[in-house]
Amino acid sequence: MTTYEAPAKLNLSLLVSSPRSDGLHPLESLVQTIAWCDRLSVEEGEGEDTLEIAGAEIDADENLVLKALEAARTRGFVPPLALSLEKRLPVAAGLGGGSSDAAAALQAAVDMGILSESLAIEVAPKVGADVALFLTGGSLLMTGAGETVAAVEPLEGFSVAIAVPVFGLVTADVYKRWDDMGGPRGEAVADAGLPPQLRDGMPMRNDLSPAALDIEPRLGDFIADLRQTWGTAVSMTGSGSACFGYFESTAEAEDAASSIADLCDVSVGVGLRSHGVAPV
Repeated sequence: MTTYEAPAKLNLSLLVSSPRSDGLHPLESLVQTIAWCDRLSVEEGEGEDTLEIAGAEIDADENLVLKALEAARTRGFVPPLALSLEKRLPVAAGLGGGSSDAAAALQAAVDMGILSESLAIEVAPKVGADVALFLTGGSLLMTGAGETVAAVEPLEGFSVAIAVPVFGLVTADVYKRWDDMGGPRGEAVADAGLPPQLRDGMPMRNDLSPAALDIEPRLGDFIADLRQTWGTAVSMTGSGSACFGYFESTAEAEDAASSIADLCDVSVGVGLRSHGVAPV
């Protein structure tokens, strides 16, 4: 059995445009994988795929891990696999945990010699828009509807504190509300509130924030509390509900996360991760 780390991601910036004819929204997003991971253990099974999940109430039949294997089988033979998923990343938080788990399953198939790297990359967008980025990881520019990723100059020199409130947000609901609101822009973080490497580039804003705040008014109070306690700018990742702030070191980020533990469901301070899914 081989165990894979499946990291979370942060959308440091998420610029969204009106939907295309297929209903998907073009976007431009600066994405960074971080050192906070689920763990997926994989070995050959018998009869049919099995998936055991610990750490979260998730229906295995709807999990993207099994969907990834089904997609891979459209391109060739993949034997039955026995999988065990340890969920450490919150769901419905905008951290991409489900997509990362799916990428880990595809990477396991590559490492077992039953799927080529090129086919894994081809199959990934068919599983979910974010899946492809986790096969590469690090610092990435995500475009298209999220299926196209390109490496950018690696980010470094800062860590992040992440806070996940007691409520989640459904991605489809947030995008629908964004459409209904006429496609508003989020508020950009001023350069003074950003690490030096993120200044003077694309605007560091999340265009889905206004829709998320409209759906879940508690999010506004949550962000205000984080800003007051941390004394920093606070941004939302993805479609929410997780929020984050920038800190100079992992130790400072860990302290910041500890300082707001009573305000949220989960809080962590972590460094950046320079790669995507990988064996432990």
